[in-house]
Amino acid sequence: MSSNISISAAQLSKLVGLPDAPVIIDVRIPDDVAADPRRLPGSDSRSHTDVSVWANAYAGQRVVVSCQRGLKLSEGVAAWLRHHGVAAENLAGGFEAWRDAGGLLLRGAALPPRDAAGRSVWVTRTRPKVDRIACPWLIRRFVDRHAVFLFVSPSEVAAVAERFAATPFDIEGVFWSHRGERCSFDVMVEEFGLATPALDRLAAIVRAADTATLETVPEAAGFLAASLGLSRMFRDDLAQLDAGMLLYDAMYRWCRDASEETHNWPAAAGAAKGPTL
Repeated sequence: MSSNISISAAQLSKLVGLPDAPVIIDVRIPDDVAADPRRLPGSDSRSHTDVSVWANAYAGQRVVVSCQRGLKLSEGVAAWLRHHGVAAENLAGGFEAWRDAGGLLLRGAALPPRDAAGRSVWVTRTRPKVDRIACPWLIRRFVDRHAVFLFVSPSEVAAVAERFAATPFDIEGVFWSHRGERCSFDVMVEEFGLATPALDRLAAIVRAADTATLETVPEAAGFLAASLGLSRMFRDDLAQLDAGMLLYDAMYRWCRDASEETHNWPAAAGAAKGPTL
C-alpha cells in the first residue's frame, strides 16, 4: 500500500542525479556509519538528536530522510521536518533497503573534507571547456550539491589549494586528474563508486570530447562543439558552469532514458493521415 509519508528505494533511484532531486538526509547513528561509511548520493549527514535546531535549514525543499532500516529515527526526523513545514518523506527500509536494491552508494573514503559550512571546496584552472565542467556537474548532482568551485590561474592552483583547504582537480600531478587514457570525469565516477550504464555512457562522451578522440563516440563531436560554444559565450567561469549544468543534465537524461529514441523527417508514410471514418 502506498504511503504519503514514505518513498521506496526504487522511486528514489529514479530521482537521484536530476536537478530537481529531493535532498537526502542521512540520520544513521555513528555505529551504523562506522560499519558501512558509504552514503546515499549527495546526502547530508545529520543527527536526529537536534532536528528541531536544523530543520528550518530545509525550508522550501523536498526532503527524503534515511536511517539504517527506515524505522524510528527517519520516521521521527521526517515528522519533525513536516512540523516545520518541510515536505519530508521517509525512505522505506532505509539504508539497508537502498543498499540491497543495488542503489548508488558514495564511497566514504573518497569524499573530500568539508569546510565550516559543510561544503566541499574544489579548485582548478580557469576557462573550463569539458572536464572542468563535467566534474563539477557530477559532484553537485551526486556528491555535494553545495560544493564550491574556485577557478584560478593554472600556475596558482596548487597554492590556492593549500591556502584555502581546497581539493585540486584536472591539473597534472594531483589525485583527481587524468590517468592514462581516462579523463578526470572517469576518475571521479570510479573513485566515488558511481558507475552506472548512464554515467558510463556519459563518461565515454566526455572522454572522447576531452581527449581529441572524437571518432570513438558519435555524440562527442557535437558535445565538444556545444562545450566550446559555451566557453565563448561567458566571460565569467561560474556563469559558464551554471549554463553548463543544463547541458550535462540534458546529456545525462539522454544517456539514461532517451538514447534509443530516434527522430526523422519526413514522417513515416501514412503517419500524418487522419483516422479512418
